[in-house]
Amino acid sequence: MRRRLFDKVLLMFLLVSILSFAVLFIYTTYQTREMLINEKQDTLYNEALLISKQTVLNYITGVTSKDLLIAKFNEFEDDLKTKIWYMDTDGNIVAMSHRENYNYVPSNIHELDSSGLTMQSFSMTGQFYNIFPENMITIGIPIEVNNKRSGQLILHANISQFNGVQQEMFTIAYAPYAIFILLSFMLITMMTKNVFRPLGKMNEVARAYAKGDFDAKTGIESKDELGELAESLEYMAGELSKLDEYRKNFISNISHDFRSPLTSIKGYIEAMMDGTIPPEKQERYFKIVLSETKRLTKLTEGLLELNKFDSANLVLKITGFDITDVIRSTMNTFEGTCEKKWIKLNMTCLADDTEVAADKAKIQQVVYNLLDNAIKFSNENSRIDISITEKKDKIFVSVKDYGIGIKKESQGHVFDRFYKSDSSRGKDKQGTGLGLSITKEIIKAHGEEITLVSTEGVGTEFVFSLTKVGVGKTGVLRGDM
Repeated sequence: MRRRLFDKVLLMFLLVSILSFAVLFIYTTYQTREMLINEKQDTLYNEALLISKQTVLNYITGVTSKDLLIAKFNEFEDDLKTKIWYMDTDGNIVAMSHRENYNYVPSNIHELDSSGLTMQSFSMTGQFYNIFPENMITIGIPIEVNNKRSGQLILHANISQFNGVQQEMFTIAYAPYAIFILLSFMLITMMTKNVFRPLGKMNEVARAYAKGDFDAKTGIESKDELGELAESLEYMAGELSKLDEYRKNFISNISHDFRSPLTSIKGYIEAMMDGTIPPEKQERYFKIVLSETKRLTKLTEGLLELNKFDSANLVLKITGFDITDVIRSTMNTFEGTCEKKWIKLNMTCLADDTEVAADKAKIQQVVYNLLDNAIKFSNENSRIDISITEKKDKIFVSVKDYGIGIKKESQGHVFDRFYKSDSSRGKDKQGTGLGLSITKEIIKAHGEEITLVSTEGVGTEFVFSLTKVGVGKTGVLRGDM
């Protein structure tokens, strides 16, 4: 990509530069030439008027001779670099400067021009009817004495004298332009290193990411936009790497969690069918099969629940309700479980206003999951404290157990899907590893936060926030995922 893009930029730059230079050169050359010719024509016209008054008029009135007139013309040509012709009223060439320098000179101007143009005021450029081997600027003016036409004076100036002026203008005007093009080319070459090469490197790294090589690095450490883009690209690769790792773990975990109960169900049913398990013992194993089936159902429901959050189509039915009522009703569902483990549930409310705006069913699920988790990892003959506090427009609900706690290195994975810290949190294998993941997704969908504080051997506390009624809006809202 870098080479193709750089080639396009360089080619476009060269084409624009060459075209601009050509247009500029042609235009300025033409305009300069026209300007010099016009100025020279004006100069020749003034010189012709001066010569006619000071020299030709004396010849016509008989003051000077023809030889003296020719001598004066020769002096003028030597000084002014201008050839001078004088003709009478019939077009006969009477006198001309340095006649010896001409290969051919007609005796009458009409031999060259039969139209009569050269016998009146005129100006022209060219070889003057092929008399001169190079281009000339020629002007002609009629001479009058006492309002009577007395002849024609023609002056010729070599146009090549402008070449030096044009060359100087080229040096002054075009040389800086050429230097500008050279400097621009050097600038583009520097851009190759600072822009196009990094882009090419990022393109190569992006291709490596597409092939699954998320360890590839751009090596770009600049502090500009390209550096930020490279940093974002590497960050994206890190996230994709985590996603790929999550996908692998997800498949591994779900395969394991489905395989275990399915294997148990298959084994027990086959044993009952082939008589390995006698009829009088089958009721016990039917209960085990039913328990495993419920476990599969719970796992499937958890996956479907998480899929709703992942699809970004979760609809929250936001209403106003008293959070204490939700907590009390949820506590009642665990009464039997707590009695078996001699666990006491305590609720403390330190808030004056406990009306919150949230999806009641979803928040009840959050409370249920947190209590279920706390009971599961609490020791027998202990307690679980649920407290409600307020701060400004927020209500904070805390669920704190005094169980085995969580190791510090495991706390960052508690909300990961399928994560079970069995080695540090007991030997309960019946969980799906999805409860806390669902809990966090529900809180996140409400735009709230849930935090965890835990000390191994002391206990664990989960705290989540909700917005009071009157601050948020009620109605049907889509969860912000």
